[in-house]
Amino acid sequence: MSRRILILGAGFGGLELSTMLSEELGDEVEVTVIDRRDSFVFGFSKLDVMFGRTGLAAVEHPYREIAKPGVTVLREEITAIDPAARTVTTDAGTHEADALVIALGADYDLDATPGLAEHGREFYSVPGAAALADVIAGIESGRIVIGVCGAPFKCPPAPSECALLLNDELVRRGVRDRCEITFTIPLGSPVPPSPETSVAIEAELSRRGIQFLPGRKVASLEPGRALLDDGSALPFDLFLGVPKHRAPDVVIASGITEDGYVPVDSATLRTSFPGVYAIGDVATAGVPKAGVFAEGAARVVARELIAEARGEAGPPPYDGRGSCYIEFGEGRVGRVDIDFLSGPEKTGEFNPPSAALTAEKDDFGASRRRRWFESQNRGEP
Repeated sequence: MSRRILILGAGFGGLELSTMLSEELGDEVEVTVIDRRDSFVFGFSKLDVMFGRTGLAAVEHPYREIAKPGVTVLREEITAIDPAARTVTTDAGTHEADALVIALGADYDLDATPGLAEHGREFYSVPGAAALADVIAGIESGRIVIGVCGAPFKCPPAPSECALLLNDELVRRGVRDRCEITFTIPLGSPVPPSPETSVAIEAELSRRGIQFLPGRKVASLEPGRALLDDGSALPFDLFLGVPKHRAPDVVIASGITEDGYVPVDSATLRTSFPGVYAIGDVATAGVPKAGVFAEGAARVVARELIAEARGEAGPPPYDGRGSCYIEFGEGRVGRVDIDFLSGPEKTGEFNPPSAALTAEKDDFGASRRRRWFESQNRGEP
């Protein structure tokens, strides 16, 4: 009987994991991927949609296009997870697994910040970013605050990118001099593991006249005012927020989480339940919450499952390395190479914006589209 591997979530982690298992084991295993959505969207594409660079339909990649040996993708709503029994209940039935991988990402808890849902707009979800396209295009004047409501949060450079791209859009339409932009974040700098990257981002914010307030969390919103955790307040006409993150409700209800996330062994991504792994934003693995780190974790779990299937030794531990591309505005893209687990200290090496990195970012997305969604592709990105 084929080994049954159940993957919950079809984001960076779930897509890479199912692809590797198909490439190496094909029909030797039964891989089932469950996601409630019908398509995948790269995180960086949300800003493209928000600032009118492209439409939502152009950045959606339907799961129905996936056709890989041994892999079945189901669009179902997960209603319960039993990690001890490795069973998952959905709105369509019950699934049993020999190995269960939780890759459901992080959800946004708007209620954790009083007033955010009523008085602000979030831009981290696909619907939230898409709904803001017309709002951004209609700005003629006013005070815009970009605020982060809790840490950790996905893609730490993204709020900085939002501020810089917003500046570009307002300049393009000739209304920047009638607008004020303020950006506040609970972290001490835009990218704490890389001081050089943070200095470069802060210099860009300053050059554009964007007020930057580090080390301050948005605690609540009132009509026209964002209240910070240091007791100060920021008046606004438009608030663009990053909500507090946590694991999805169904994961928390399973009893597998601590402090809102699934604890795992950073080296293996194993949970405390035998045969159960967690990867990506849903897990506490000692790395940033970003797609590239979910992808790296997925590769470790894939190699572990492949080794088990073949009776071989397990893979080397997860090294926590990844590269994040950063939009610096004005069509420029930089990159920070982060290493969280392989050495004695966390490091981040900055690569300044260049035309080569702009092209490299485009290839990053294109290579993964081919790898995950085109069945004829069998190679690495």
